[in-house]
Amino acid sequence: MHGVAQEPLPAGDFSSWLADMRAALRGERDADVPCNGCTACCTSSQFVHIGPEETETLAHIPAELLFPAPRLPRGHVLMGYDERGHCPMLIDGKCSIYQHRPRTCRTYDCRVFAAAGLEPDEDKVLIRERVRRWRFTFPTESDKVEQAAIAAGAAATTTTDSAGPNATARAVAAIEEPIVARRSGHY
Repeated sequence: MHGVAQEPLPAGDFSSWLADMRAALRGERDADVPCNGCTACCTSSQFVHIGPEETETLAHIPAELLFPAPRLPRGHVLMGYDERGHCPMLIDGKCSIYQHRPRTCRTYDCRVFAAAGLEPDEDKVLIRERVRRWRFTFPTESDKVEQAAIAAGAAATTTTDSAGPNATARAVAAIEEPIVARRSGHY
C-alpha cells in the first residue's frame, strides 16, 4: 500500500491547467481537480472563507458552524472544522453540500503548490503527500519558462508578507501575479 501512495499523479498539461486555474481564481469557473476520492483539503484543519454574496452556500450551512472572519468586512464568515480537523460538511467521506459549496472550495486546487514549487504548510500533512505526487506535463518550452517564473515568484514571497504568511497564499499569489503584471504592461 505504501508504494501505491507514492505513485506520481498526472497533474495535466501545465499551460491548460494554468489557464483554467487563473479563470477559476477570477471567478469565471470552478477549478476542475482530479481528486479521485481524495479529501485531504477537507480533512486538514482548514478554515473556509464564505463571502456575504454566497447566499446559496450560506443557506445550506448551519449558522452555528460560522463565525465572523477576522480583519474582513461585516458579513464575511469562516467555517471551522471539527475535533478531527474535518470540514463539518464532510459526511461519510463526501461533501454534503457539494452543489452549494463555498467559492473557496470551488476554486481550491492543491496543484497550485506543485506549480509554484512550494509545499503546503507543515501542519497540512495529507495535502503535502498529495502535492508531492502531482506531475505536470510541459509540451512546450514556454510552459517550462512560465512554470519557472511562477516558482521564482513564489520563492520571492517567502521573505515578505505581501502575499500572506502561509504557503497557500504565496502559491496563489504566484499563479495570479502574471495576470496583474500583464495588465500593468510589465510582463
